[in-house]
Amino acid sequence: MTSTTTQTTLRSDELSCPSCVPKIEKALLALPGVEKAEVKFASGKIVVDHDPALSDVAALVNSIAKSGYTAKPSAF
Repeated sequence: MTSTTTQTTLRSDELSCPSCVPKIEKALLALPGVEKAEVKFASGKIVVDHDPALSDVAALVNSIAKSGYTAKPSAF
C-alpha cells in the first residue's frame, strides 16, 4: 500500500458460489485508485486497498452492486 492508500473491509452475504469471487474482484480492480481487491468466499469478507480520494467506500459498494451483489462496510 502507498501512503495515500487505505484498506476498507466490506461484507456481502450474497456470495453463493466461488465464481462470484473473480467477478467482484475484477469490478473493484477496474476502479481508479484500487490497488488490491480480495474476496473471501467462505466468510463474505471483501478487503480493498484503495486511494479514498479516487474511489471512496460508496464507489466500492456501487461497483459491487453493478456486478450483481450487495455489500456494506464491515468492522469484521
